[in-house]
Amino acid sequence: MDYNEILDGEMRAFIDETLSFYPDDLEPGDWSAQRAVYDRMAAHFHAGRPQGLSIADRTVSGVPVRIYGPASDTVIVYAHGGGFVLGGLESHDDVCAEIAAATAAPVVSVDYRLVPEHPHPAAYDDVLAVVRELARNHRIVLCGDSAGAMIMGSIAGTWSAPALLGQVLIYPDLGYKPEGGSYETHAYAPLLSREECLSYGDLRHGPTDDPTANPSRGNLAELPPTWLFPAECDPLHDDCLRYRDQARMAGREVEVRTGQGLVHGWLRARHRSARAREEFAVICDRLRRAI
Repeated sequence: MDYNEILDGEMRAFIDETLSFYPDDLEPGDWSAQRAVYDRMAAHFHAGRPQGLSIADRTVSGVPVRIYGPASDTVIVYAHGGGFVLGGLESHDDVCAEIAAATAAPVVSVDYRLVPEHPHPAAYDDVLAVVRELARNHRIVLCGDSAGAMIMGSIAGTWSAPALLGQVLIYPDLGYKPEGGSYETHAYAPLLSREECLSYGDLRHGPTDDPTANPSRGNLAELPPTWLFPAECDPLHDDCLRYRDQARMAGREVEVRTGQGLVHGWLRARHRSARAREEFAVICDRLRRAI
């Protein structure tokens, strides 16, 4: 696959800028060092927060959260990406702030526990605890990217309530076998390879049919309205197509929009790439209409 032909100059520059933070001698299993590098990279791309937006750190059911925007009867609950190993409230702070400003709805970002220190189902339990507590008095839209999107997909497939209005998942891993389709055509995609997908999954739990870890094993017949936003150049892309087709067989509609010319992790490029900026605007519009 020649990514010089598929990706435009802005996206290639973003990839190079991201990779510049990762030294050649960084050990894959040194999670302390990996987290330090990831945090520096995320801080570098942090675009600031919209002016006048209220922000507060709280706990919900004992789980740390950051709340963006004023109180409302509808909230967007956000779970960050990072392969279940990396990231936190700071790594996706500006993304959540911009979503809150663009949708005029509060965003609750969940600081779920990470592996390997906290194996599955710790992250799932944390996010579900927040969602359940908020659902007592609010309507809920689930949202997340990458690993966080996988957590939200697992929640949507294992927990249902009238308060759940929908889910918006950005380049999610949805739990299908990593073979065929985009797992082959984009096995060596920039910023996320097939082997990296496998290593993150193995670190979290290994192969599993547990619907709390694998959204494809959930009760798709009870899914809320669902919108998926895969990146074109991503081994995970076809998970969204498989999930859509499986949901349709179960009688549910799932919409998929592919981010053309985008790679896994493109959210950080939304102020550097016209394509990423347009895709982020579409996602915010979808969230606004889901509320």
